[in-house]
Amino acid sequence: MIVRPRMHWLRMLFVWRGSVAPRILPRLGFFLALSLLAVALGPLPFSLREGSLALLGVALAIFLGFRNSTAYDRFWEARKLWGSLMIVSRSFLRQALTHPTPALSPEEEDQVTNLLRALPLTLNHQLRGTQVPLDSLPTGVRACVVAADHRPARVILALGQWVANLRHQGRLSELLVASFDDNLDRLSEVQGGCERIAGTPIPYVYSVMLHRTVYIYSLLLPFALAGSLGWSTPLVSVFVSYTFIALDTVTSELEDPFGNEPNDLPLDALTRTIERGVLEMVGEPLPPLLQPDDKFLLT
Repeated sequence: MIVRPRMHWLRMLFVWRGSVAPRILPRLGFFLALSLLAVALGPLPFSLREGSLALLGVALAIFLGFRNSTAYDRFWEARKLWGSLMIVSRSFLRQALTHPTPALSPEEEDQVTNLLRALPLTLNHQLRGTQVPLDSLPTGVRACVVAADHRPARVILALGQWVANLRHQGRLSELLVASFDDNLDRLSEVQGGCERIAGTPIPYVYSVMLHRTVYIYSLLLPFALAGSLGWSTPLVSVFVSYTFIALDTVTSELEDPFGNEPNDLPLDALTRTIERGVLEMVGEPLPPLLQPDDKFLLT
């Protein structure tokens, strides 16, 4: 995720780091050259009316806006799911630290703390399709997840077994067990919701159709404007192309919020925040917060 401090509106016009401009600059350069060629060639044997392209531009803007809204809905739902993961983790640990009678032993406290730390870490790597570094997992958790294909589900199961052990020892009432079980269900819902977003992309044919339309429109635009705008055509044509291509690029990133592109969710930073929240509740030393790099990118 790009994280930058607020800037003056004038400086915002010239922002380079954090914008999509560096990634689409070669494409804009191609359309600039095409616009110059369209003006230099003069009248062509065929003509394109500005009105017809204007109607196509309006329709294209509507469809791009709809796709952008759909992609942002996925991004925002993913962020809410990770927010729920943070809330439920803290709630579960609060119950674990205050309700059992007698209170937890240091070993039991370490066990539940380590499991709650491992859950966002394993979910992070599962969503990004990477392997969890075993040395990053708390020692007491490695054995229960090392052989699992769905490691977050295995961690949730271990949390359920931890609650069951307290129940069998008579240290939790049925009401408290039900409350713990409700939080476990919410953790499973978070995992399932994230897996649904990661495993169900926007239909490919829809993305291809819009992508083709954006670039065909940008190819035709200089030839429609050259007759009336003359040498102003490159400026107008490139600006319009920038608007559509940039929106198409950002939307392609937002539709998969768990990736590693600049506008995706900072799962590493969210994982660290949850870990810090859990450790603070048990009085353990806190690892440092992750900060954006020199390109204002927070991973």
